Amino acid sequence: MKTIGILGGMSWESTAIYYQLLNQMVRDRLGGLHSAQILLRSFDFAPIAELQSDGNWEAAAELMSDAAVALEQAGAGCLLIGTNTMHICAYAVQAALSIPLLHIADVTADAIRAHGSKSPLLLATRFTMEKDFYKGRLSRKHGIDVQVPDAAERDDVHRIIYDELCQGVIKPDSKSRYLEIVTAAKARGADGVIFGCTEVGLLISPDDLDIPAFNSTELHAKAAVDFALAGDA
Repeated sequence: MKTIGILGGMSWESTAIYYQLLNQMVRDRLGGLHSAQILLRSFDFAPIAELQSDGNWEAAAELMSDAAVALEQAGAGCLLIGTNTMHICAYAVQAALSIPLLHIADVTADAIRAHGSKSPLLLATRFTMEKDFYKGRLSRKHGIDVQVPDAAERDDVHRIIYDELCQGVIKPDSKSRYLEIVTAAKARGADGVIFGCTEVGLLISPDDLDIPAFNSTELHAKAAVDFALAGDA
């Protein structure tokens, strides 16, 4: 079994889900008392969030690259960035490594294409919904025409992530708002929903929807376990 390296803590609520999923998936595959071999570097999210707000992605990429190299040196066989938004730094992080970085957009795209979805709605932070590093990768590399909410809806999606979900707050009204946004997107032709922030799955689940849901956190964790157990199970 290879060791999975994770850059986490952005936020720790979603990193805890990664840890749980990785261990559950390994146990399901290998049985008994087996669990995942994991190296976790968990950041204090507040300074990272400040860099995000300031648009200082270069400084954020330097912090993450240094941490990623330390995980590789400690024995990680692959790396996960345990957040969709910070994949804005993925190229810089991968460039610093000799081990593979498993890109969350790529593994999510594989599931979208396998299901036959052509125009899924992206629910994510404002950075992920508005910048090109994520939806552009889905479009150019995978041929997926991603929808994003309108400006007012994006404000609500982003606010709920940072002010509530990243702080462990789950509100029924916020869930209702997310489902309203999905309904509006369906009327515009959306044929799926990407949980494009690792916290979105804390608020809504596939059972809440009548179109396919693509939970990036679960898909990312599965890809890591597939990598770690290749040749072993």
